[in-house]
Amino acid sequence: MGKAAALCGSSTRGLVSLLSAVPCLACQEAPGAARRAEPPAMSAEPGGAGGRGGGGPAGAPPAAPGSDTYKGWLFKWTNYLKGYQRRWFVLSNGLLSYYRTQAEMAHTCRGTINLSTAHIETEDSCNIVLSNGGRTYHLKANSEVERQRWVTALELAKAKAIRMRNNQSESRWQSCSRQRQVMHEAETRARRTDDSGDEEPASQSDKGELHGTLKTLSSKLEDLSTCNDLIAKHGAALQRSLSELENLKLPAESGEKIKAVNERATLFRITSNAMINACRDFLDLAETHSRKWQRVLQYEREQRIRLEETIEQLAKQHNSLERACRGAPGLSAGGASITNTAKGSVQSAKGEASDEDEETEYFDAMEDAPAFITVTADPKHHRRSGSNLSGASEGHPEDWNLEDSVFDSSNQTSYNESTCKDLLQKKRRRTRIPDKPNYSLNLWSIMKNCIGKELSKIPMPVNFNEPLSMLQRLTEDLEYHELLDKAVKCESSTEQMCFVAAFSVSSYSTTVHRTAKPFNPLLGETYELDRLDEFGFRSLCEQVSHHPPAAAHHVYSKRGWTLWQEITIASKFRGKYLSIMPLGTIHLEFHSSGNHYVWRKVTSTVHNIIVGKLWIDQSGEIEIVNHKSKDKCQLKFTPYSYFSRDVPRKVTGVVTDADGKAHYVMSGTWDEKMECSKIVQSSHGSTSSEGKQKTVYQTLSPKVLWKKYPLPENAENMYFFSDLALTLNEPEERVAPTDSRLRPDQRLMESGRWDEANVEKQRLEEKQRAVRRRREAEAAEALEEGKDYEGYIPLWFERKVDPMTGELICVYKGGYWEAKDKQDWSMCPDIF
Repeated sequence: MGKAAALCGSSTRGLVSLLSAVPCLACQEAPGAARRAEPPAMSAEPGGAGGRGGGGPAGAPPAAPGSDTYKGWLFKWTNYLKGYQRRWFVLSNGLLSYYRTQAEMAHTCRGTINLSTAHIETEDSCNIVLSNGGRTYHLKANSEVERQRWVTALELAKAKAIRMRNNQSESRWQSCSRQRQVMHEAETRARRTDDSGDEEPASQSDKGELHGTLKTLSSKLEDLSTCNDLIAKHGAALQRSLSELENLKLPAESGEKIKAVNERATLFRITSNAMINACRDFLDLAETHSRKWQRVLQYEREQRIRLEETIEQLAKQHNSLERACRGAPGLSAGGASITNTAKGSVQSAKGEASDEDEETEYFDAMEDAPAFITVTADPKHHRRSGSNLSGASEGHPEDWNLEDSVFDSSNQTSYNESTCKDLLQKKRRRTRIPDKPNYSLNLWSIMKNCIGKELSKIPMPVNFNEPLSMLQRLTEDLEYHELLDKAVKCESSTEQMCFVAAFSVSSYSTTVHRTAKPFNPLLGETYELDRLDEFGFRSLCEQVSHHPPAAAHHVYSKRGWTLWQEITIASKFRGKYLSIMPLGTIHLEFHSSGNHYVWRKVTSTVHNIIVGKLWIDQSGEIEIVNHKSKDKCQLKFTPYSYFSRDVPRKVTGVVTDADGKAHYVMSGTWDEKMECSKIVQSSHGSTSSEGKQKTVYQTLSPKVLWKKYPLPENAENMYFFSDLALTLNEPEERVAPTDSRLRPDQRLMESGRWDEANVEKQRLEEKQRAVRRRREAEAAEALEEGKDYEGYIPLWFERKVDPMTGELICVYKGGYWEAKDKQDWSMCPDIF
């Protein structure tokens, strides 16, 4: 305590500045000395002197509730090896927390002690001991003056924390009771007053604000009471020191006691100054609270008036819409006319409302593409601009009913269903298959020896299969072929790209519940789907390789497009999940425009292979490129995440032209629907947290390009097959002897005879292995003789270098449909 007298000015000025925003008048006489004596190691804020910028500790009246904070550096005892370590301490709301550095305040707190139940002790001139139950902090300040600053702040914070803890429950209950009473009285009186009676609600609001003000004033009075207690405590200590000074006889001891008296006097003045500042805040609050609440009341009145005007305007619009619906022409024409008229009225109402209140939609961006946000523009501007997704006949949507599918997606579904029903009348197709048997199987006993092996090399029983081959699953991608029929009519390549993108996504819609494995096709196995009369296309698939398994696919449509692909399935069993990676490119060419589109498939993952319910997910990115116009569309399939807030199975993308200008935004899910929004304006926005710049796209209202067909009745007992999948294995005449419909093990499984199907499956696989061993022997014999051995040659496809990608791909060489017409299958191998 011997240093206290020399630092009187510093102690007074520093503590007063911490306890209040007004410095002590006694310290203003020697500001230079105070600045020279201030120790640089302690500061309430970085770079501040004496903690001037840190706000007062709890107990000093802050400028606003919650500002009672005291910060600074102290040394904390850690262990016997490191001793005292410098830490940054923060005293706020009755809690003392510490951090290693000031930067850690944003994320990491090293420890906290509650002062309401803590015991504060002072060991010597610089040490402070805080104990709370089993936790004890040994702290050390740079000087005795710094210690006294902290002790005073801690005592004030402790007193306030105890008071708040005792009064918290009672205060909350009283506050809730008052609020309920005020609300009840306001509602009761509001029912008895008309629009001109604003005085009574205002008086109720005044009562509410009065209760809040009285509560704040009571808190200030309690602060004054705390300061008074501290004054009494320090006053008593001062009196004891003076008494000891009078009894001293030795000059050396009298000097130390004089210093102690000076320090006690300093603390007394500090506390007295804090009480004076609390009184000043009390008066300021009493003067200003009435003006503040008057402004708040006036704002609430204005908000209520605006809300009443808005409700009145909406009511008028509602009445006008009802009158328009009742008085619209064509009501007597029947129920269909009523429905169409009502829909048109609602659509026009949407257009009028959007003039005043724009609807904003947000889309997440792909990882490799710049982030973007879309804002929906006014639909009236869309009509004026004449730009839509019709793409046929000078932009008239009624030419092919696209506008109906946009504004009412159910129209599209009903139209397609009615069309399909009309076509089925020409040639009836089956609508169900035998129900799936309920056979139990020990999955782990089969899978435990298969980890890390190629899926095609694992001898799987039919229990894990569905009664379709991979060739038929590949053909199932054509279920939404009408998207390509509509794309033919598009005059703009970017609009056509939207339909191609929707088609590429639609091929995954049937996989959401289809967790069973299709049959691996035998080498040379084929599958045809001739729907030329019904849907205008015919499809042919052939298994062109067995290791690795590869299938070639060719589709011709007389409605103006051709699709071909060669897909190699790479799959790995990882113990918990199964990854299926389709390798190869898909080609689509439109006959009239010559637009040639190329894209690849994404990865499919089957989860919970061993334990739990099987579920499938699609993840990755698809880049669709038009090699003629250089247009591109990048689609991102967002993988499912338990912690993500995105919609499950989400797909987003942007369609750009050859110059990189964005024209359309694609959005939707791969198991439900895809929408397209035309971009009318783009601008650069802010930079995201990952450092990518966001692009803001202003778009027109989204249009539904594709929507999934509902599954047939009892689909859960029929392997979740769609309407098309139910017909894929339907027996047909005049097909090739290598067609998948004639595969015996697959037919037995579909009939529910799984045990016989397993036996037949092993026979077919062994027969295929014998053929492969014979080919290997022939190849070895040719090698010994120095002859060339070509190996297996596909029957209906041939390998050529793709001019677009430079890859070696199997393309259709022709002859199959001619052989079918002649029923000449002599060249087909015997694989079954």
